[in-house]
Amino acid sequence: MNEKHFRYLRQNRKKIGVSIVVLVFLTALGVFFLYTTQSDYSLIPLNKTVYIACDGSGNFTCDGSDDQVEINKALEYVAKNRHYSTVHLKGPHIYVISDSILIGSNTVLEGDSTAVIKLKDKAGWPAGKPIITQMDSAGIQGVTIKGFEINGNHDQNEDKKKGEGYYNMISFLDSKNIQVHNMYMHDGHGDGLKVERGSNIQFYNNTVYKLGHDGFYAIDCQNIEAWNNTITCRTNSGLRIWNSNYVKFHDNVIDSFYHWSAGGPGLLIEKSTRIVNCVEVYNNTIHNTYGPGIWLIGYGEPYPEEEAQNVHIHHNTFYSTGTNPSIDWVGGIVTSGFYDTLIENNVFDSIYHAAILNTYPSASTGTSDPVDLSPQGTGYTTIIRNNIIVNTRKRTKDPDGTGYATINYFPETHTFVLQNNCLYNNSAGDYRNASSSTDIYADPLFVDQKKHDYHLKPGSLCIGAGYTTSTSSIAGENGSQINIGRYC
Repeated sequence: MNEKHFRYLRQNRKKIGVSIVVLVFLTALGVFFLYTTQSDYSLIPLNKTVYIACDGSGNFTCDGSDDQVEINKALEYVAKNRHYSTVHLKGPHIYVISDSILIGSNTVLEGDSTAVIKLKDKAGWPAGKPIITQMDSAGIQGVTIKGFEINGNHDQNEDKKKGEGYYNMISFLDSKNIQVHNMYMHDGHGDGLKVERGSNIQFYNNTVYKLGHDGFYAIDCQNIEAWNNTITCRTNSGLRIWNSNYVKFHDNVIDSFYHWSAGGPGLLIEKSTRIVNCVEVYNNTIHNTYGPGIWLIGYGEPYPEEEAQNVHIHHNTFYSTGTNPSIDWVGGIVTSGFYDTLIENNVFDSIYHAAILNTYPSASTGTSDPVDLSPQGTGYTTIIRNNIIVNTRKRTKDPDGTGYATINYFPETHTFVLQNNCLYNNSAGDYRNASSSTDIYADPLFVDQKKHDYHLKPGSLCIGAGYTTSTSSIAGENGSQINIGRYC
């Protein structure tokens, strides 16, 4: 450094020192405090989370009326400030809303388990207006919603019908990278989570009770996973996809609220116009559903085999499914219009109609506009192997000809291939329009059938008796060959 530089520093060190002090002060101020848009100008610490409460302990304070106003201010603040990622609802409080909550990209909306978002009485919203939805109509990404409760307040909004798009709890369009987990969603008119034209959707660890449509509904979506959810259906399905692909539904427990208004299947896989050829359903327990346990259906204009193929349903437990006395398409798994469906290593106990059957509703889906659900092609094949099917019952509506283990109502277009199943004590018999040379007919010897423990006792003929292929790689309980039943 030369003499000229030294003279410059001596002459300007006072100015430089002042500048440094100012810079440090402003940086500290920015790190520790930012103003909100609230009228009281309370300060928000820069810890990446904005807190909402009803007792004055948060950065935004709600009063139990029109609380979406403060919630939306907090979400807007996070969306506009990159240092923030999270809006947290403090409990125990009930946040009553009269309009939608709007969330932006790269945002977490979370809450204490005692924080409740509740739709107001007699809200009067139009169809298609959700409780929580996206801020940007073009779509959002990187959103997590977790930890709190949504009360759809069904009984105080009975002027609206269930299942017609009223008051869906969470709804996104053209969005991706969405997570909804550890939520309690109940007493609604519509869906719990509905995503249309989305991708990378995860729905897990949620409790869903008595909604007015599906617990989770994905339309034209890709890369979907739902697991560890406990769902009690009221009007439609627990989990549903329509024209969606690359799907995993696993480790869920699904049943139905028993009431005249209860309707559809525990799980619905539906194909009409798009490719559905990579779907896996496993390790679920589906029981006491009003409709079928699983409804798998392809319909519409004729389509090539590869567009509706290779659904894999395995290692699930079904019991007492199909209790609806008013429809004839009840059962364990009701299917039509799919190629090379593989149903293996499941347990079916006390199913109404049949454990596995090919059929479709003869009139409509129950909507105001009847839909022709008959598949137009031929050559549909369902492979049924290593399943235990016991105690099948006749359905309540038109019981004649029902109560078999398996029923194929369309032998001209659909084929059942049965391999190494265990069939026992089915009220009408084992097959209708199907047969097998490898099935066994014996009591499977469950550990405790009354408590739905379907592990096998020593001495069961199902141990080591399963059909083994290169894809059935799980060793049996005897340490060698695969077992028949869920527990291999």
